[in-house]
Amino acid sequence: MNDTAFGAYTPVAARRTFGQPTAPEHTTPPHHVPPPSTSTPRSTRKRQEWPPAVRSYVQRSFADENMSPNVDRQEMEIILKQVISQSVEAGTLDSIDWDNLPLPQAMIQNGRGHDPNSHISPRPFQSNANTLSTVHQTNANTSKKRTSSSLDHDGGSGHDTAPWDQETGRNAFESRISYPDKRARNESKSSQVLDGRKKRFENAKAAPSPLRPWRATGIQEMSTEEPKGPIVGRCQDLEKKYFRLTAAPKPDTVRPLAVLEKTLERLKKKWREEKNYFYICDQFKSLRQDLTVQHVKTGFTINVYEIHARIALEKGDLGEYNQCQTQLRALYAHNPGGHPSEFMAYRILYFLHTSNKTDMNDALADLTPAEKQDSAVKHALATRSALALGNYHRFFQLFLDTPNMGAYLMDMFVARERLSALSMICRAYKPDVKLRFVTEELAFESDDECARFICNHGAEQFLEQRDDSVRLLTGKATTFFEAAVKAAAAPKT
Repeated sequence: MNDTAFGAYTPVAARRTFGQPTAPEHTTPPHHVPPPSTSTPRSTRKRQEWPPAVRSYVQRSFADENMSPNVDRQEMEIILKQVISQSVEAGTLDSIDWDNLPLPQAMIQNGRGHDPNSHISPRPFQSNANTLSTVHQTNANTSKKRTSSSLDHDGGSGHDTAPWDQETGRNAFESRISYPDKRARNESKSSQVLDGRKKRFENAKAAPSPLRPWRATGIQEMSTEEPKGPIVGRCQDLEKKYFRLTAAPKPDTVRPLAVLEKTLERLKKKWREEKNYFYICDQFKSLRQDLTVQHVKTGFTINVYEIHARIALEKGDLGEYNQCQTQLRALYAHNPGGHPSEFMAYRILYFLHTSNKTDMNDALADLTPAEKQDSAVKHALATRSALALGNYHRFFQLFLDTPNMGAYLMDMFVARERLSALSMICRAYKPDVKLRFVTEELAFESDDECARFICNHGAEQFLEQRDDSVRLLTGKATTFFEAAVKAAAAPKT
């Protein structure tokens, strides 16, 4: 029988006792010699032991006293891996003077040309030591960041792979012998990913970003077509729909200041005649956009934002009002015109509506002596004081005498304060009170309006007709209105 009749293994007799096993008998013919194993067992792999000088060098690199605010930790790790791995490949790990070798942050800053704002990954520091010069020159381009143009090249080139990802020593042998199928699958998957990225970055190659010219292939000049300063519009249309900008504005679609002034007069006239808020809001947003792209920050700009804010308040559009109020604060800081005291009063009333104590404190701290003497600001501060003291009688007196357009803001939280006042009345007046008393105290226009307010909040069972008047049963309604106050004060989810 020839050699091929025997298997590539050694049969072993079954163990039948608990004693020391005896050496198995060889059933393989003397002339058959098993082939040597081509793979290294995992149990024989040894852990890499780094010299103390290398470990000390790494510790000094990340010490707090050696860290640089202009160098990212990720960049340092890249340089460290590159220097150590190249030294291992060259066999100079023990011969390098690690104590005098510059730290990674010094290498990075030297590679940037001492520009602290540069974020391009530098090449490794070219040391004068002969032991490192050869190592650094072999892979001078490995420290550059991966660019979009590099995706068009073959991913298997050794020059495009970081040194710590290259296969060296045991890992290269193991990947070729032990796991050939896995390596093939990974290479196939990587090629598919690269093909997808090529398609994604085809447009980027044709038109590289002017903000990062170093990411393009070859030498690219930055685009000089975009204007350096604010544009000057050439559009003569008085009315124009608002479109959110997704690119740099063109002068042919922007109206100049002279046209915008005529536009404002037309919008004011249309608002008085038609009261079409959706149309007017769209036109005002377009007008504000044209002012913004032309960097117009004059008294006319303040006038536009103030008018739009008042119209938004009248229609209860707090979103547009807040946008206008935010811009007005910045405009008032650089221009003496407008009505800053009027809109400071609106700010205070708005913070009462939102119960925002933090912003309220900031607004009070921003008050100037001149603003504190303004009648609208005085009214807003008195309203805040009445609410803080729980003086509902004073609060509703101020509600009936609100200057300018502050009443539109107070209308937004007067229902909440009426519930709070009803809770106080129920605790103070028992067993009942006339509905007319409640109407006058809570600033309702009529008894019918007061009764509808109570019924709309589910308290109609506490209204009772007696003789010629309607009375509120305060003794029974106390618990109900206290719960209603808590529900009204709870944050909306």
